[in-house]
Amino acid sequence: MNSSSGVVAALDGCVTPEPDAARVAATRDRLVTPQEATRLAELFRLLGDPTRARLLYALLEAGELCVCDLADVVEVTDTAVSHALRLLRTAGIVASRRAGRMIYYRLADGHVRMLLDLSREHLREVT
Repeated sequence: MNSSSGVVAALDGCVTPEPDAARVAATRDRLVTPQEATRLAELFRLLGDPTRARLLYALLEAGELCVCDLADVVEVTDTAVSHALRLLRTAGIVASRRAGRMIYYRLADGHVRMLLDLSREHLREVT
């Protein structure tokens, strides 16, 4: 309650009815575009699957693994791993390299590594 006016403001509401135009404009200028927001949402949706998350952390720890090794580490079928890797590769999250008849998968770049490291660190702080 605002003691001078007798107005009660919600905890998550604004006390003043007018937005701060300068702050709104400055924030809007730095905001992700709708297209970037869509791509980010798609990325996090891919990372939101427990099997795919475990596969990514396996690659983070091992550096590079083939489908059968990943399936054994994560304890899912080769088919499930192949499907997950296809989605992750299409999204640019993992990359592959062929050695004869074998295909080895790895994280696509340092940004993916950083995202996984920061996510795990955040989880450890929160829990």
